[in-house]
Amino acid sequence: MPRIIDGNQFNLVGDKVKLYRKQRRMSQKELSEKLEMLAVYICRGSISRIEDGSRTVTDIELYGLATVLGVPVQALFPDDMNKSS
Repeated sequence: MPRIIDGNQFNLVGDKVKLYRKQRRMSQKELSEKLEMLAVYICRGSISRIEDGSRTVTDIELYGLATVLGVPVQALFPDDMNKSS
C-alpha cells in the first residue's frame, strides 16, 4: 500500500479528481466555482496542485469534490484501495 505522504505526493485523490473533472468536461475554474457554491473554497490554482499531487486535501474539500463531481468519496481513491481484502 502506498504511503500517505511520501514527500512528493501529498494526496491520493488527485488523479481521480482530474479524471472525473475531464469526463464531465469541466474546467478547473468551473470546478472551483461549483465548490464555492458549497462553501468549499479551492481556487483554480489549488485544484491544479491537487490534481498533480502537490497539495493536500482536507476532509471537507474531499466531500465537496465528490459532491460536485457526482461520485462517492471512495471513488476518488486509487482503484487498488477500493478492493475488499
